[in-house]
Amino acid sequence: MAQQLHFERHLLGGSSQSLKLAFIVDPLADLKAWKDSSVAMMRAAEKHGHDVFAIEASTLAWRKPDSAHAGGVSGEAMHLLLRPDDHDWYRETGRERQPLRAFDAVIMRKDPPFDFEYLTATWLLERAEADGVRVVNRPRALRDHSEKLAIMDFPDFAPPTVVSREAVQIHHFIDEQRDVILKPLDGMGGSQIFRVHRHDPNRNVIVETLTLDGTRTIMAQRYLPEISAGDKRILLIAGKPVPWCLARIPKAGETRGNLAAGGTGVVQELSADDRRIAEALGPVLFKRGLVLVGLDVIGSHLTEINVTSPTCMVEIRQQSGFDAASAFISALEHLCGLA
Repeated sequence: MAQQLHFERHLLGGSSQSLKLAFIVDPLADLKAWKDSSVAMMRAAEKHGHDVFAIEASTLAWRKPDSAHAGGVSGEAMHLLLRPDDHDWYRETGRERQPLRAFDAVIMRKDPPFDFEYLTATWLLERAEADGVRVVNRPRALRDHSEKLAIMDFPDFAPPTVVSREAVQIHHFIDEQRDVILKPLDGMGGSQIFRVHRHDPNRNVIVETLTLDGTRTIMAQRYLPEISAGDKRILLIAGKPVPWCLARIPKAGETRGNLAAGGTGVVQELSADDRRIAEALGPVLFKRGLVLVGLDVIGSHLTEINVTSPTCMVEIRQQSGFDAASAFISALEHLCGLA
């Protein structure tokens, strides 16, 4: 495909040399190979001729160097051979604890929740980075970019928004905007998202429930009717937008487009507004160490910036033929100096 070749050449990817790559993931048994972008990346890495290892985030550890041990951050690394069968998608050919500095790159793909264990993993990975390990996305950037709150850095693209735990501020915003979306800052997959109208008789209890009676900060955004055409996931790879996005269209009677909430994923070419947002944010986020990013766009508005484990690569490849996983590996090769 011409778009694929142009995109990967633009990233200066492609190499005959082999890399040793470690993917920090959830337990392999929990990954759904038929739709998981992490699995797509592993398969693409193997097709590019690289050695693929998986490290469960729970096995990350640090040891102080001493006369008997080199020390540093390590993980239990499983060497994988990838298979096309989505129900039997890998073979483990070896397993041993290895220092992260033994890898050419470490790709952090642990899914949220962004809880204390996730935070601890970023601290350990940042220590490894200080020891010379290339970590993608950068651990500090993962911590610094709350997937909901990161839009505050780009207010020109965001819809009218309030972030607060005070009921008076939230209710004032509801009265002002008349039709709003309320959501927790740590939710995913459409969990605990409410649409609240100005005259909704349940608005008080919804605000009380989401804020835990004023003890938890939430986000309120003006409802965007363009959601009927889809909540678009736009992928950025090394600062460049993938030319296709996944529009997640709500099912009948539903406000949320999330696939986990029953939405339908339809792949579309980027619109002019999509490109305007993506091309403005891409270089900024890449400079901050975010190699792979998922922008959520409704109409002409940016609603979230996903940095932990952006997905939708499989759907884009299936419906458009564009292999974003391969493009990501090409970008990684360039970062590792193979271009």
